[in-house]
Amino acid sequence: MTGLVLASTSPYRRALLARLGLTFTTVAPNVEESARADERPDELAGRLALAKARSVAAAGTIVLGSDQVAALGGRVLRKPGTHAVALEQLLACQSRVVDFHTAVAVIDGSRDRVWQTIDRTSVHFARLPTAALDRYLRLEQPYDCAGGFKAEGLGIALFERIESADPTALIGLPLIWVAATLRAAGLDPLAPSAEPH
Repeated sequence: MTGLVLASTSPYRRALLARLGLTFTTVAPNVEESARADERPDELAGRLALAKARSVAAAGTIVLGSDQVAALGGRVLRKPGTHAVALEQLLACQSRVVDFHTAVAVIDGSRDRVWQTIDRTSVHFARLPTAALDRYLRLEQPYDCAGGFKAEGLGIALFERIESADPTALIGLPLIWVAATLRAAGLDPLAPSAEPH
């Protein structure tokens, strides 16, 4: 049986992929994630997703790589890492729209096939006082998340609305596309032979 590999150490992507009920392993990809000169946010996300999948691809496996890039007016917002950087990013987002480009690449190592997509989710931020943003960050500490918030948690209170074709994309993996692509690759989550994860 073909093995499914998630080229990621992200607990969010691991939890999302586990929803499909397929058995998979995770492998840390070896990819340098700096942006290239004049590289658009969607191009960066797409390039990194494919590079992550390729870094662990092997015969007999189906590898899924993913990357997400948040952009505010063309400025890339990465994982803040610290409270101060997260607060600065959230302040810049007030009453503005942040686009999240979530790219996925699936490589079938046995048949030398590649599938790719980039989902765009637009997040419209509300205008909130600095004290509320500071309180949010102290409660949820989303310093390892692109943009500095968790939409699946209390971060939802920061927004006016979200425009997306797939609500799971904002969390880190567009599962509608992933499920359809894995089905095309021979790993159908709804097949009778699918084993629970």
